[in-house]
Amino acid sequence: MKIAAIYARVSSDQQKGANTIASQTAALIEFAREQGFTVPDEWIIEDEGFSGASLLRPGLERLRDLAAEGQIQAVLIHSPDRLSRKYAYQVLLTEEFARHGVEAIFIKAPHSATPEDQLMLQFQGMIAEYERAQILERSRRGKRQRAKSGEISVLGGAPYGYRYIRKMPETLAR
Repeated sequence: MKIAAIYARVSSDQQKGANTIASQTAALIEFAREQGFTVPDEWIIEDEGFSGASLLRPGLERLRDLAAEGQIQAVLIHSPDRLSRKYAYQVLLTEEFARHGVEAIFIKAPHSATPEDQLMLQFQGMIAEYERAQILERSRRGKRQRAKSGEISVLGGAPYGYRYIRKMPETLAR
Protein backbone atom coordinates (compact mmCIF):
# COMPACT_ATOMS: atom_id res chain seq x y z
CA MET A 1 0.00 0.00 0.00
CA LYS A 2 1.18 3.49 -0.86
CA ILE A 3 1.35 6.10 1.89
CA ALA A 4 -0.33 9.37 0.92
CA ALA A 5 -1.27 12.75 2.30
CA ILE A 6 -4.51 14.56 1.53
CA TYR A 7 -4.58 18.26 0.77
CA ALA A 8 -7.78 20.35 0.67
CA ARG A 9 -8.19 24.13 0.45
CA VAL A 10 -10.90 26.79 0.40
CA SER A 11 -10.16 30.48 0.18
CA SER A 12 -13.26 32.50 0.99
CA ASP A 13 -15.04 32.97 4.28
CA GLN A 14 -18.25 31.97 2.50
CA GLN A 15 -16.75 28.61 1.48
CA LYS A 16 -15.28 28.21 4.95
CA GLY A 17 -18.67 28.89 6.56
CA ALA A 18 -20.46 26.52 4.17
CA ASN A 19 -18.04 23.77 5.20
CA THR A 20 -17.12 22.98 1.60
CA ILE A 21 -13.68 21.81 2.70
CA ALA A 22 -15.35 18.89 4.49
CA SER A 23 -16.86 17.67 1.21
CA GLN A 24 -13.43 17.83 -0.48
CA THR A 25 -11.82 15.94 2.37
CA ALA A 26 -14.55 13.29 2.42
CA ALA A 27 -14.20 12.72 -1.35
CA LEU A 28 -10.41 12.44 -1.00
CA ILE A 29 -10.66 9.97 1.89
CA GLU A 30 -13.07 7.84 -0.14
CA PHE A 31 -10.77 7.99 -3.18
CA ALA A 32 -7.78 6.98 -1.03
CA ARG A 33 -9.70 3.99 0.35
CA GLU A 34 -10.85 2.89 -3.12
CA GLN A 35 -7.35 3.17 -4.60
CA GLY A 36 -5.62 1.42 -1.68
CA PHE A 37 -3.75 4.40 -0.22
CA THR A 38 -2.92 4.58 3.49
CA VAL A 39 -3.51 8.08 4.87
CA PRO A 40 -2.65 8.70 8.53
CA ASP A 41 -5.10 11.10 10.21
CA GLU A 42 -2.36 13.66 10.85
CA TRP A 43 -1.65 13.80 7.11
CA ILE A 44 -5.12 15.04 6.20
CA ILE A 45 -4.10 18.64 5.63
CA GLU A 46 -6.61 21.45 5.21
CA ASP A 47 -5.98 25.12 4.43
CA GLU A 48 -9.16 27.03 5.28
CA GLY A 49 -9.36 30.66 4.25
CA PHE A 50 -6.12 30.76 2.25
CA SER A 51 -5.89 32.03 -1.32
CA GLY A 52 -4.67 29.64 -3.97
CA ALA A 53 -2.79 32.56 -5.52
CA SER A 54 -0.14 32.37 -2.80
CA LEU A 55 2.36 29.67 -1.88
CA LEU A 56 2.43 30.87 1.73
CA ARG A 57 -0.12 28.56 3.33
CA PRO A 58 0.53 26.61 6.53
CA GLY A 59 -0.97 23.37 5.24
CA LEU A 60 0.89 23.58 1.95
CA GLU A 61 4.16 24.19 3.80
CA ARG A 62 3.52 21.07 5.89
CA LEU A 63 2.71 19.07 2.76
CA ARG A 64 5.92 20.22 1.06
CA ASP A 65 7.90 19.26 4.16
CA LEU A 66 6.35 15.75 4.18
CA ALA A 67 7.34 15.34 0.53
CA ALA A 68 10.90 16.61 1.10
CA GLU A 69 11.35 14.28 4.08
CA GLY A 70 10.31 11.30 1.94
CA GLN A 71 7.43 10.36 4.23
CA ILE A 72 4.79 10.12 1.52
CA GLN A 73 4.57 8.55 -1.92
CA ALA A 74 1.54 10.49 -3.15
CA VAL A 75 -0.50 13.58 -2.40
CA LEU A 76 -4.22 13.44 -3.14
CA ILE A 77 -5.87 16.71 -4.17
CA HIS A 78 -9.46 17.29 -5.29
CA SER A 79 -8.62 19.36 -8.40
CA PRO A 80 -5.71 21.41 -9.73
CA ASP A 81 -7.24 24.72 -8.58
CA ARG A 82 -7.28 23.46 -4.98
CA LEU A 83 -3.49 23.15 -5.14
CA SER A 84 -3.10 26.61 -6.68
CA ARG A 85 -5.04 29.15 -8.69
CA LYS A 86 -1.89 30.07 -10.59
CA TYR A 87 -0.88 27.67 -13.32
CA ALA A 88 2.83 28.39 -12.82
CA TYR A 89 2.52 27.46 -9.12
CA GLN A 90 0.73 24.23 -10.01
CA VAL A 91 3.61 23.25 -12.29
CA LEU A 92 6.20 24.31 -9.72
CA LEU A 93 4.57 22.29 -6.93
CA THR A 94 3.91 19.14 -8.98
CA GLU A 95 7.51 19.20 -10.24
CA GLU A 96 8.78 19.72 -6.68
CA PHE A 97 6.74 16.73 -5.50
CA ALA A 98 8.02 14.63 -8.43
CA ARG A 99 11.66 15.45 -7.57
CA HIS A 100 11.00 13.93 -4.14
CA GLY A 101 9.31 10.86 -5.67
CA VAL A 102 5.82 12.02 -4.70
CA GLU A 103 3.00 11.67 -7.20
CA ALA A 104 0.40 14.48 -7.25
CA ILE A 105 -2.99 12.89 -7.94
CA PHE A 106 -5.99 15.10 -8.71
CA ILE A 107 -9.24 13.19 -8.42
CA LYS A 108 -11.05 15.62 -10.74
CA ALA A 109 -8.46 15.52 -13.51
CA PRO A 110 -7.05 12.98 -15.97
CA HIS A 111 -4.95 10.27 -14.28
CA SER A 112 -2.69 9.10 -17.07
CA ALA A 113 0.52 10.55 -18.46
CA THR A 114 -0.60 10.61 -22.10
CA PRO A 115 0.12 13.86 -23.93
CA GLU A 116 -3.63 14.47 -24.29
CA ASP A 117 -4.28 14.07 -20.54
CA GLN A 118 -1.32 16.31 -19.68
CA LEU A 119 -2.69 18.95 -22.04
CA MET A 120 -6.10 18.69 -20.35
CA LEU A 121 -4.46 19.14 -16.94
CA GLN A 122 -2.66 22.24 -18.23
CA PHE A 123 -5.92 23.65 -19.57
CA GLN A 124 -7.57 23.12 -16.18
CA GLY A 125 -4.74 25.04 -14.52
CA MET A 126 -4.96 27.94 -16.94
CA ILE A 127 -8.75 28.09 -16.68
CA ALA A 128 -8.51 28.17 -12.86
CA GLU A 129 -6.16 31.14 -13.08
CA TYR A 130 -8.53 32.87 -15.52
CA GLU A 131 -11.53 32.19 -13.23
CA ARG A 132 -9.71 33.76 -10.30
CA ALA A 133 -8.90 36.87 -12.33
CA GLN A 134 -12.54 37.12 -13.43
CA ILE A 135 -13.82 36.80 -9.85
CA LEU A 136 -11.44 39.53 -8.66
CA GLU A 137 -12.44 41.84 -11.52
CA ARG A 138 -16.18 41.37 -10.92
CA SER A 139 -15.74 41.94 -7.21
CA ARG A 140 -13.65 45.07 -7.78
CA ARG A 141 -16.12 46.43 -10.31
CA GLY A 142 -19.07 45.79 -7.99
CA LYS A 143 -17.38 47.46 -5.02
CA ARG A 144 -16.41 50.42 -7.15
CA GLN A 145 -19.99 50.86 -8.39
CA ARG A 146 -21.39 50.63 -4.87
CA ALA A 147 -18.83 53.15 -3.63
CA LYS A 148 -19.65 55.57 -6.47
CA SER A 149 -23.33 55.38 -5.59
CA GLY A 150 -22.47 56.09 -1.95
CA GLU A 151 -23.65 52.75 -0.63
CA ILE A 152 -20.39 51.63 0.96
CA SER A 153 -16.96 52.87 1.85
CA VAL A 154 -14.35 50.64 0.26
CA LEU A 155 -11.77 52.21 2.56
CA GLY A 156 -13.28 50.75 5.73
CA GLY A 157 -13.79 54.28 6.99
CA ALA A 158 -13.96 57.85 5.78
CA PRO A 159 -10.81 59.37 4.27
CA TYR A 160 -9.04 62.15 6.13
CA GLY A 161 -11.19 65.28 6.20
CA TYR A 162 -14.48 63.43 5.63
CA ARG A 163 -17.12 61.94 7.87
CA TYR A 164 -18.77 58.55 7.36
CA ILE A 165 -22.54 58.63 7.85
CA ARG A 166 -23.85 55.19 8.75
CA LYS A 167 -26.82 53.52 7.13
CA MET A 168 -30.15 54.37 8.73
CA PRO A 169 -33.57 52.83 8.13
CA GLU A 170 -34.51 55.72 5.86
CA THR A 171 -31.12 56.40 4.13
CA LEU A 172 -28.13 54.56 2.77
CA ALA A 173 -24.65 54.99 4.17
CA ARG A 174 -22.52 57.69 2.62
